Amino acid sequence: MKAPRFQQWYAELLSLNQPQRRQVLDALRPAAGRDNINALVEQLRSPGRRCPRCASDSWHRHGHANGRQRYRCRACGRTFNDLSGTPLARLRLREKWLDYLDTLLDARPVRTAAARVGVHRNTAFRWRHRFLDQVKHDLPPPLGGIVEADEMFLRESQKGSRKLDRPPRERGGAARSRGISRELDCILVARDRSGHTVDAVTGRGALTAAQLERHLLPRISRDALLVSDANAAYRSFARKHGIAHEAVNLSAGKRVRGSSAGAIHVQNVNAYHQRFRGWLARFHGVASRYLPNYLGWRRALDGGRVTSPEQLLRLAF
Repeated sequence: MKAPRFQQWYAELLSLNQPQRRQVLDALRPAAGRDNINALVEQLRSPGRRCPRCASDSWHRHGHANGRQRYRCRACGRTFNDLSGTPLARLRLREKWLDYLDTLLDARPVRTAAARVGVHRNTAFRWRHRFLDQVKHDLPPPLGGIVEADEMFLRESQKGSRKLDRPPRERGGAARSRGISRELDCILVARDRSGHTVDAVTGRGALTAAQLERHLLPRISRDALLVSDANAAYRSFARKHGIAHEAVNLSAGKRVRGSSAGAIHVQNVNAYHQRFRGWLARFHGVASRYLPNYLGWRRALDGGRVTSPEQLLRLAF
């Protein structure tokens, strides 16, 4: 629109009635959302923009496509935009991303989020795991001080899989075998008294010392005091790597005891397990292969570390 015509249209805005103003705002909202996303992505990528194919930082602008600036790499000749090589590449309807990220902050189920944003439920599901793909890698600094560690178990689920590695069964219900078995996914959670959390899906069945080495050792300070239940895997892991360890005999009813370092218990991590189970229940069943995404999502929400769609978008890169 040329400037004289725009000025005339702008001058008449004050004469609009309320339904007309709402109609104008509804018409402008998609474009405003798309502009906000473009500005945020430009801000996030411009400091270290590199070619996604050869990682060269030598490029020049190369026109626009689908409302986004494109670039051409001087080294390999590939053209790309700021979303190329990220989990968000080729996602459409950018004007609705911030509204959808609001539903992630509210932890809405797929169908509720789809209805709220105005997209198909399959689109809402695909967006969820594209946005959460990198969130699970956002970890706190190494845990220190008193570190509580314990595992929780969820029934293994292959919901949505086209091929199963076991006979099909009805969703929900309890495991057929008593105790800890290969029917259960093991989720390790470790928390220090500052509220920092590390978690991992270690596999099916009981926790082992080798799994602790893989998932916990890189995320715990060597001068920390590890507190766990009486599981022998923790004792073996701590002894091998020279980490101070205290065990709480929960089966004997001894949940808390004192020491020179402070109160010895695993109640903080067990409370986190309870909160996570209650939060996960609202999604009506989660496939095992997506559990790391949900753990990262919950970790980002816990303690208010992510409070806005813009912060969640930054983690998605």
